[in-house]
Amino acid sequence: MATTPAPPQAPPKPTWDPRRPQPPFPWLRPTIRIRLTLLYGGMFLIAGILLLSIIYLLAANALNVGSDLPFKIVSGGVSSDICQLRSDRLPAGELNQALNDCVNEQRRHALDDLLSRSLLALLGLAVIAFAFGYAMAGRVLSPLGRILRTARSVAGSDLSRRIELDGPDDELKELADTFDDMLERLQRAFTAQQRFVGNASHELRTPLAINRTLLEVHLSDPHAPVELQQLGKTLLATNERSEQLVEGLLLLARSDNQIVERKPVDLAEVAGQAIDQVLSEAKAKGVEIRSTRQKAVVQGNGVLLERIALNLVQNAVRYNVPADGWVEVTTEIQHGQAVLVVSNTGPVVPAYEIDNLFEPFRRLRTERTGSDKGVGLGLSIVRSVARAHGGHIAAQPREGGGLVMRVTLPV
Repeated sequence: MATTPAPPQAPPKPTWDPRRPQPPFPWLRPTIRIRLTLLYGGMFLIAGILLLSIIYLLAANALNVGSDLPFKIVSGGVSSDICQLRSDRLPAGELNQALNDCVNEQRRHALDDLLSRSLLALLGLAVIAFAFGYAMAGRVLSPLGRILRTARSVAGSDLSRRIELDGPDDELKELADTFDDMLERLQRAFTAQQRFVGNASHELRTPLAINRTLLEVHLSDPHAPVELQQLGKTLLATNERSEQLVEGLLLLARSDNQIVERKPVDLAEVAGQAIDQVLSEAKAKGVEIRSTRQKAVVQGNGVLLERIALNLVQNAVRYNVPADGWVEVTTEIQHGQAVLVVSNTGPVVPAYEIDNLFEPFRRLRTERTGSDKGVGLGLSIVRSVARAHGGHIAAQPREGGGLVMRVTLPV
């Protein structure tokens, strides 16, 4: 008797919940809004109390001064150091009016003194309030600075950095924890990518190398038919193109990752080595290579930086005019940055197609591989390596045809 197979079981539910647990009393959470409200409300209250205390003291002093009589009665007469009274020459009514004016004058002086001192006290409190507010704002916003510094470090391809923010459970700590979780996932993804690149490097190179060896062995047989010789050369060229494609893809994947070991590299020396490697091809195509190389030392990977110069010079030679073409290579330091410029004659390149040249497998007016000039990864690799070193590349069409490639790297 046949038994019916059991239905497949449902997959287990994920144990990780991306949602943060809610606290039992969310209104008691020390949020940034509540902390800033308490901080600046308390500062305003303290400043008001200080200002009222100072004004009270100044007003009390002004009242003491203003309550003093500005005149004295001496031997039945009236004398004053503040007012000019002539009691012996004034009748009683005019004398009382003069005394009243004298009292009002002293009150005005007391009020003016109170106003000037109050303004000085207000100015002093304003300076203290701004300084204290600046210090407290810096203390409150210091976690943002920590997050910013970590983000900049991560932007420089250092995915091992973490914020690990301590303090109250507010919005900033939640932002920092979320950012740390994102960096953890990104690091795992990049680690898996590096592992894949290492495995693919071996798995893809080995069969291509075996094919090349077998083809070279068969082509070395002098008794092989002509048709077989021609087929072997075609297959060998196809295999070589596949090897170049694999090398380019692997280099593109590696250059997108962080540059762990950095050493001083002179762009002038790198450009010279690239020119030496392309010189024979340039002579065969009738292209003249000119160079003006000044010392420009950067911190980076010498092999990858040499790939930048080599790809640019190769492209400048291969995509040139049929006759009387030239390529000019210059290296220098400009505004504290190392600059490599490769310009060449060649076909007219529309400005709207410049960005497409840096995309993988994209060429001028074509999108897939189908040319004997390369596999379409040269400029993509150049841009990726430049970004990994903290620099950038810009292309500009030359008047009359050709391009001007400008690579800028930090020293």
